[in-house]
Amino acid sequence: MVNNIFADISVIIIIATAFAIIARKFRQPLIPAYMLAGIVLGPLLGIITNAEVIFTLSEIGIAFLLFIVGLEMDFKKIKEVWKVAGIGGLAMNIFVYTFAFVIALLMGFIFMEAAYIGIIIAFSSTMVVVKLLSDKREISSVHGRIVIGMLLLQDILAILALSVLQSIDQASWYLIFFDIGKGVFFILLAWAGAKFIFPKLFADISKHQELLFLGSVSVCFLFSMIAHLIHYSIAIGSFLAGISLAGLPYHVAIIAKVKSLRDFFATIFFVSLGTGLTFSAFSGVWPLLVFVGLVVVMKPGIILFICSFFGYKRRIGFLSALSMAQISEFSLIIVAQGRALGHIGQDIFNLAIYLALITIGLTSYFIKYENSIYYKFTDRFKFLDNFSKEEQLLEYVPEKDDYDVLLIGHNRIGFSITKTVQKLSKKLLVVDFNPEVIKSLIHHKIPCIYGDIGDHEILERLPFKQAEMVVSTISSTRINVNIVERAKRSNKKCMVYVTAEDVDSALTLYDRGADYVVLPHFLGGDHVSLMMEEYHDDITKLVRNKLRHIGDLKRRRKMGHDHSSHDSHHHHESINYKN
Repeated sequence: MVNNIFADISVIIIIATAFAIIARKFRQPLIPAYMLAGIVLGPLLGIITNAEVIFTLSEIGIAFLLFIVGLEMDFKKIKEVWKVAGIGGLAMNIFVYTFAFVIALLMGFIFMEAAYIGIIIAFSSTMVVVKLLSDKREISSVHGRIVIGMLLLQDILAILALSVLQSIDQASWYLIFFDIGKGVFFILLAWAGAKFIFPKLFADISKHQELLFLGSVSVCFLFSMIAHLIHYSIAIGSFLAGISLAGLPYHVAIIAKVKSLRDFFATIFFVSLGTGLTFSAFSGVWPLLVFVGLVVVMKPGIILFICSFFGYKRRIGFLSALSMAQISEFSLIIVAQGRALGHIGQDIFNLAIYLALITIGLTSYFIKYENSIYYKFTDRFKFLDNFSKEEQLLEYVPEKDDYDVLLIGHNRIGFSITKTVQKLSKKLLVVDFNPEVIKSLIHHKIPCIYGDIGDHEILERLPFKQAEMVVSTISSTRINVNIVERAKRSNKKCMVYVTAEDVDSALTLYDRGADYVVLPHFLGGDHVSLMMEEYHDDITKLVRNKLRHIGDLKRRRKMGHDHSSHDSHHHHESINYKN
């Protein structure tokens, strides 16, 4: 028995790794690769023999998966885009769920099956989208923040869905409310742990890296065990465990230590989903095509409309919509639980697997070629601009085509640049796609335009011919290449300063004509080196500089510049240029 289990796990990991390597070669996400590996090992070859043991291991994968989701839960990201991510995201999920539910009923599925199909289609994949946006360095873009905000909200809704579905078989409303009461108690327990117990406990054990790892995993298993004892899903317990540790100053270190464990067991989980597929039980090609259409056409269309309704430009709405055109890993977790509880049959489980394989695979191409797809279809969505007139009016341009400096991205760096330009008595025009920043600039009568510089329409509006300098504080290589080429084509004498995140990007920008490329990660070392040269023999001068620096930091703290996780280009700041 033990030998068989070891053999099964060995085969799963080896084959999953092989499929993952192939997926990477074709720039595909790994989740469908793991599920394909499971299909090969299960229904095609019948190699896996210990299905129950593998399922148990996969449950551990779910626990660690949701533990990490809880640890990474950053409600500040929802706060920054709370209108579109919170209100709009909730409206989107309700509408998508309702529409998919009705369509499923009309196609002949029974009530419970239709309910699960609605859930499957409504949610999008946090794991897949975050990975793909990270690879393109678009996590901190406007559409990246909107998408992350919506996904975080969906993760919470998914956890609630897991809880409700767990209780749906109860015989009376009294028992259902009792079960909800247990959930409230569980949440309060997690809050108490996060507030009073874990900060003191982990302050001690964090001094030892091994104990930090073991302590974190212990909390995950403790909450999962409590959830099991009160007849809740272990997924809920592990998620609450992650939430309870998310506020600790060591949560990043905990994530780093647990991620490998999560990846190992999550791989087994996704492979196990593939092994559970049976070709005999399938609802048919026609329902699959309809539901694929709902995921890749209907859902993005609703998101696009919602983004426009909340004042965002076509491009931002389109890229946000395209990023969420897939089903979620939570959809797979929920459908696996639904099958285990007897709510749905094998055919709905198979449908979810096929939907995941198709839509997650398509998403990798959607995000890779998002800009090409946008410019091909943008003219068809011009009518949406009628909904975003409020944001279109966010500009202050008193002197047309007469600006010495163009600043693209008014962030922490941009704030300092603005003060310098004012000292030099140069005429400045700022471009930013944070409405709050633009409103503050308008209030201080600083010329500005609201817009996404990645949109060609905004780029074409800028007066490059008259500009002496162009400064871009955003880090997208593609966008900065467009800025450099457009500026140099219009005015060869114009000095162009751009920002890059790594050496390769910086060299690419220099090749394209940039006059200077700023690498923020290297600036600290350069600055300290200059200070050492200047102050190495004069402590008095260093102290004076220190006091000036403290004063500047206090002013920046008042403006909200102190949170390192906030992206520079999107920070909501209250600006006082007189200081």
